[in-house]
Amino acid sequence: MNDCVFCKIVNKQIPSYKIYEDKYAYAFLDIAGDVFGHTLVVPKVHFKNILEVDKKYLEKVMQAVQKVSKHFVDNVGCDSVNLFVVGELVDHFHVHIIPRTKDDGVNIINELKKQENMDFEKAQAKFRLD
Repeated sequence: MNDCVFCKIVNKQIPSYKIYEDKYAYAFLDIAGDVFGHTLVVPKVHFKNILEVDKKYLEKVMQAVQKVSKHFVDNVGCDSVNLFVVGELVDHFHVHIIPRTKDDGVNIINELKKQENMDFEKAQAKFRLD
């Protein structure tokens, strides 16, 4: 896709802070500057979102996510990582890796609020995959 910023990064048309690369995936620092080491992992082929990415690329991207995450914990000194897929700002499937350390003060889910009187049976009936 010609106007996709992540495609341009993968194709070296825009510079990035590369963390990892293989035949199928490219991992680079998110320049949002919110969490030190915040990394994005994208397929090297354009897929708009999780609904469009094919099985092979999904598998390969998730293997890269695991490899980078293990590196952060085993070699960089992180205690853990948080992962999430949002896909609202850039229309190119990507996974966020947020490196975590004890007492880092990062609150990834601060926007999620507990809903009073949640009807879990209704939610299960609506969202269940049989």
